[in-house]
Amino acid sequence: MTSAPEILELLAFAAEPGGGNPAGVVPDAVGLDTAQMQRIATDLGHPETAFVGQRDGRRVAVRYFSPEAEVPFCGHATIATAVALAEAEGVGPFMFETAAGVVETSTERDAEGRVTAGFRSVEPHLEALDPGVADRLLGILGLRSDDLDERMPLAQAFAGNLHPVVAIASRETFDAFTFDPAVLRTLMDERGWKGTVITVHIGGDLVDGLVAEARNLFPVGEITEDPATGSAAASLGAYLREQGGLAAPFAFTVLQGRHIGRPSVLEVEVPASRGILVRGTATPL
Repeated sequence: MTSAPEILELLAFAAEPGGGNPAGVVPDAVGLDTAQMQRIATDLGHPETAFVGQRDGRRVAVRYFSPEAEVPFCGHATIATAVALAEAEGVGPFMFETAAGVVETSTERDAEGRVTAGFRSVEPHLEALDPGVADRLLGILGLRSDDLDERMPLAQAFAGNLHPVVAIASRETFDAFTFDPAVLRTLMDERGWKGTVITVHIGGDLVDGLVAEARNLFPVGEITEDPATGSAAASLGAYLREQGGLAAPFAFTVLQGRHIGRPSVLEVEVPASRGILVRGTATPL
């Protein structure tokens, strides 16, 4: 009789107790098939669960599943997995082989002894957003073109997952907009958006050290908004490097999760080239 796999549950990117994004981590999933992985992720109900497969030292294969489907990459589950592996095997680098590509991760202990982790995304890029798709997306969110931040035109950014980026000028509008999860899910499935729809508000100037507040829309199962989204933070970094007029390298902070009662913080570093760096913590759920 095959024993049940070990399943860890961690909170990634928590800004305070009760914040952060929950992730499942199965540190040894070599004996599991796709259907079994999906069943575990569905039963857990977290936005994503990571499954560690074949290993070669600190180079590991990782797959990610939401409660409904496999996704190419998940940032917060990557942070959770890196922390879990570092706690078991010691801090240092790991290489994650994912469906999106090879993702470099790093782990270290801070002054309080906590393990912190970071990942460098795969090579990012920007894509135009078809005007008809843009109009549908804005309509679903109840937004008009004059609600948008004119400094940040609508686009799609990829850093492991493809995310549309919707920058909203007014904090009041950013806080107040609502959407029908089922209607948005239909559009996301049509467009192949496996991650989240990024909505973001940046009240200050687009400069090094800026603070962005994000709502990452992710209608799947009982979830409507994601508390903390590492792949979206990386994609936003790619967007700002190419579209925001900032001279790289630069860094910024993403605040997320306030609207659903799970405050989170993600630290992002944007080099002049290559992938975007995202850093954070993960603690047992």
